[in-house]
Amino acid sequence: AITLTPARTQRHTGAPSHTRTHAMTESVYRLSPFFYIHVLDNNTNFTSVEVGPKTFTRQDHQRVTFGPEKMVVVPPRHYCIVSNPVIIGADGVPELDSHKQIKVRHGDLEVRFNSDPFPLFPGEKLHTPVKPLEFVKNQKALRLAALRDFTDGKRSVKAGDEWMFYGPATYYPRVDVKIVENVAATLISANQALKLRCKKAFTDRTGVARKMGEEFLYKEAGAFLPDVEEEVLEKILSYTLTDKKALHMRALRTFTDAYGIERKAGSEWLITRKQTQTHIPDVNEEVCGQPMITLLTNRQYCVVLDPCDAHGRPQLGKKLLRVGAAAFFLQPGETLENGIQNVFVLAEDQALLLQAKEKFVDGKETRTPGDRWMVYGPADYVPSVEVQVVEVRKNIPLDENEGIYVRDVRKGQVRSVIGSTYMLNPNEELWKKELTPLVEELLSSEMGSALETASTSKKTSRDPTRVVAFRAP
Repeated sequence: AITLTPARTQRHTGAPSHTRTHAMTESVYRLSPFFYIHVLDNNTNFTSVEVGPKTFTRQDHQRVTFGPEKMVVVPPRHYCIVSNPVIIGADGVPELDSHKQIKVRHGDLEVRFNSDPFPLFPGEKLHTPVKPLEFVKNQKALRLAALRDFTDGKRSVKAGDEWMFYGPATYYPRVDVKIVENVAATLISANQALKLRCKKAFTDRTGVARKMGEEFLYKEAGAFLPDVEEEVLEKILSYTLTDKKALHMRALRTFTDAYGIERKAGSEWLITRKQTQTHIPDVNEEVCGQPMITLLTNRQYCVVLDPCDAHGRPQLGKKLLRVGAAAFFLQPGETLENGIQNVFVLAEDQALLLQAKEKFVDGKETRTPGDRWMVYGPADYVPSVEVQVVEVRKNIPLDENEGIYVRDVRKGQVRSVIGSTYMLNPNEELWKKELTPLVEELLSSEMGSALETASTSKKTSRDPTRVVAFRAP
């Protein structure tokens, strides 16, 4: 223990300064109950405490250094903190050193609770005035931290250790413990979760061993008060899935999802209503989007690029034909070639010119790349993924004086067809006959005269695929 230098005058809150100055010059002090003074003996240099009720007569070698001052009263459920507290012996009397000086703990603090009124001994100061004890309500807690090593019952606490004090309860402060923060419970409703992070390795309330820095979800509905090893990051809301809306997910790291499926880091998948009605994203996955369902009527079709197999793995470079009526979600990585298309409806005088893009079996025939053939109406036609629709053709009606030029694309021969309705064959195309400007001008004249055309005629454009016909006057 360190002895107090009693010659120093202490300053405390109490009576007005002019009253104290006057009191220090008096010889007789009449102390009321629960009042005290500090008296310095100039011969021994020792400061004593005189407590009322009593009448104290000051000697010539004595000097009153403090007081009269009212004792400190700590009511029930209150406390105060005293700095530089004296050392109290087993008999309840302050201990003295070899020089008859009161022993104090310099720089230390002491918490004092409800007791009889007590005076402040020389050297003591009221560090924290009397204030009510803190009551921790239900669903609330205090995060506490140790300022120095101490033993609390059978538990040994090291400086820096943290723990939680849960309510409802009254908290009795200690000088070696500080309040880090007040913690309120977080309400978790149905279809909600809390994202938590571990501050250090521990076993959580569900019995799962957690590592430092690990993040996880707590989904149990109700009020949640975190442990001292847990940190609440955010509240996560669930996504509601419908028959027309799904969830596009991506794995941030390899893990097993809530449905028992192992997901590799970077893999993507869909969650639909067939699996669950609501979904709360895990800490190991992220939501990429909410794709809508693709609907096809019985008169529509589409071609899916890079379709996924039964295990959700994309088959790059492949195509899949889907014909309505159908409803489906595009899996991650899948796209539609040319969007949703209508089924080809061919009338009796129409046909489709088709060309094979790769080798495949078409009914009983084997098609090789580049093969061309036609499908004639009346019919509905949906091209397979191996077929390209070149164009829609129609019968060309011709009068007895009308004709067209037809070219065979294989042989290059050009012939004319006159006076009958004609449908081009798969290896045929209309050929354009080029004429000189003078002949074009002559044919475009209604009267057939070049002079009349130059002056008053009305010109019309000529179809170059039609057989050239000149009406003689």
